[in-house]
Amino acid sequence: MHYSKSIQVAIGLYMILAILLTLWLGGNADGDTKILGIGAEFYLFAITLVGVALFHHHTLYVALTGLVTLLAMKLTYVTDFSLLHHLERESMILLNLLGLLLGFAVLAKHFEESNVPELLPRFLPNDWRGGFALLVIIFILSNFLDNIAAAMIGGTVALIVFKKRLDTGYLAGIVAASNAGGAGSVLGDTTTTMMWIDGVPALSLLPALAASVPALCIFGVITSIKQQRFSPIVCDALDPKPTKWGRLAAVGMILVGAILTNFLLDFPAAGVWGAILLAAIFVKTPWSEIPGALKGSLFLLSLVLCASMMPVEELPSASWQTAFVLGAVSAVFDNIPLTKLALDQGGYDWAFLAYAVGFGGSMVWFGSSAGVALSNMFPQAKSVGAWVKHGWSVPLAYVVGFLIMLYTVGWNPHEPHRPEHQTSPAATAHVLE
Repeated sequence: MHYSKSIQVAIGLYMILAILLTLWLGGNADGDTKILGIGAEFYLFAITLVGVALFHHHTLYVALTGLVTLLAMKLTYVTDFSLLHHLERESMILLNLLGLLLGFAVLAKHFEESNVPELLPRFLPNDWRGGFALLVIIFILSNFLDNIAAAMIGGTVALIVFKKRLDTGYLAGIVAASNAGGAGSVLGDTTTTMMWIDGVPALSLLPALAASVPALCIFGVITSIKQQRFSPIVCDALDPKPTKWGRLAAVGMILVGAILTNFLLDFPAAGVWGAILLAAIFVKTPWSEIPGALKGSLFLLSLVLCASMMPVEELPSASWQTAFVLGAVSAVFDNIPLTKLALDQGGYDWAFLAYAVGFGGSMVWFGSSAGVALSNMFPQAKSVGAWVKHGWSVPLAYVVGFLIMLYTVGWNPHEPHRPEHQTSPAATAHVLE
């Protein structure tokens, strides 16, 4: 792959900075790996995430550089760190996550080629309510499809019904709808899938809907009205093709396989791939989706592995305030590693965290995987200024939805779901009665 000289120089300088900071922070004060009371791991992790934000076209290389740099620091200066032991402990989570990410890419293509997305415009009203209805459909789809797939399907439909003229605020609304819908489902977002793999009960995430539904109503109405003024909807733009029931059957088999093997084997990826191979008997499998999904999966796995090496005992205690801040942070830092840190720490109300880190990433275009994927489809969205200016209703909806959930459902932290979780009493106390 060929890069411009300026990009090569920029990434090279970033790598040199990360390595120098490894030597400086890691060797600070006779092997003490802290500076200003904060572990060197967090500094290096922050540099990696900043690099991801700055070099969003080369995120895999930045993430791999950060991972190698962090490993070098840990192996050099942290005497009780064993790479083999760490990989052994994290291997099941990483393998499960890789299998699910690749499997869901196949699932999304099956759903796209079933021709069901082309039927959706027939049910949309011919005014601003049509745009809002499309966001509701995306919200619903994201409950059983990965939020990336839901956003891409929604973006494809929007591209046609709005005659290729989409307001940046409505693009933010599409991303927000996919992230909000996925917050209450272990199949709807990579972060919730990670929680599920880690042992968080699937039903414990359902209360997130108490926040995501009101949030959808707020940003959905505002962005749909703005879009209708920008470019009116045309609902007869598509000529639907016959539904391919074999493709839909494959989608159903993959979802059932994931659920069954999670409960029976604690390994949902096995069910996903078992169903994919079984469905290949009667329907053509879109294997061509795997290479593209693999690059993104390796990027996310690199960040997850980085996050797993953070000294979580230094994080603030789990509380609704911490969850709220993590949601705001996820707007600029990828929510995958934030979720990993929270899972390692334990003691959260996982429904609050699912809403916060899932929906919070919608506030900036690169804050979530769905936002990055949709922005590749609509390059005009790759502007933080335009996203914030036109999508201002998304952060408003985030705050209002969080407060509604806090005062209706209440903060109910869960007991540690893994034996190694050692949570302080403050982390498990009911902050809000």
